[in-house]
Amino acid sequence: MSRIVVTGAFGKTGRVVVADLLAHGYDVVATDAVGPAGHRSVGDLGTPLLVADLTDYGQAVEVLQGADAVVHLANIPAPGMFTPAVTFNRNSAMNANVFLAAQALGLGRVVWSSSETTLGLPFEIPPRYAPIDEDHFPFPTTTYALSKVVGETLAREISGWSAIPFVALRLSNVHTEDDYAAVPGYWADAHARKWNLWGYVDARDVAAACRLALDAPITGAQSFVIAAADTIMNRSSAGLLAEVFPDVPVRKDLGEFETLLSVDRAREVLGYSPAHSWRDHVQR
Repeated sequence: MSRIVVTGAFGKTGRVVVADLLAHGYDVVATDAVGPAGHRSVGDLGTPLLVADLTDYGQAVEVLQGADAVVHLANIPAPGMFTPAVTFNRNSAMNANVFLAAQALGLGRVVWSSSETTLGLPFEIPPRYAPIDEDHFPFPTTTYALSKVVGETLAREISGWSAIPFVALRLSNVHTEDDYAAVPGYWADAHARKWNLWGYVDARDVAAACRLALDAPITGAQSFVIAAADTIMNRSSAGLLAEVFPDVPVRKDLGEFETLLSVDRAREVLGYSPAHSWRDHVQR
């Protein structure tokens, strides 16, 4: 697979994914609903931007025409940015249109951004166990999370119809290097970021996961948690659970700062190995 469409390419994560694919020799078609068409200014994507509204099926088909695969990142990226109905409707429309266009055009693979929110965030109801993994799905608590659950259902059915592999990446809270300056502000109150079990993921590791998912030996529709190898806190993972979720069963012996969003399945199937941490950028 050499010609890859990246949707949501002008966003925080999309920019890093595009740069990674270009660096690894892929021919990238970058598309987004925002950003100047053909954008090539300093610090830009490195390839022209095709502006398209993927809530329109016809535009989705045109964007994917001639591609080998798609990395679909375009969605409203979090709950609370728009009204619940708008979030659900736009995300569901974009996902359905891209998936159906991929089927119609016979693409070789669909890699797309699902979300950690499908696993039960913000954990006002404690998780059933920790570390949580792919089997903690589905547990949507917002229309944003529900749009991702619906997307995973669409992916499973359309993959069954078409035999196209669909890879859903349940991304944790994406951080870039610039975001790490805020990390020490999280440490005083263990409850402040319990909402995702103190998880995060570096955008560069997301990009690696997307690239690996393009070539991993996968059939059908499969989903993977994508997170950093550690938590975003400067205290032990076991201590965090004991303080904030003392009644939650812990299913394994934990490393000192080990992630509570299990990436074991992504390691095994995709070859994903998170290489970046806030600890490389922040003095403790």
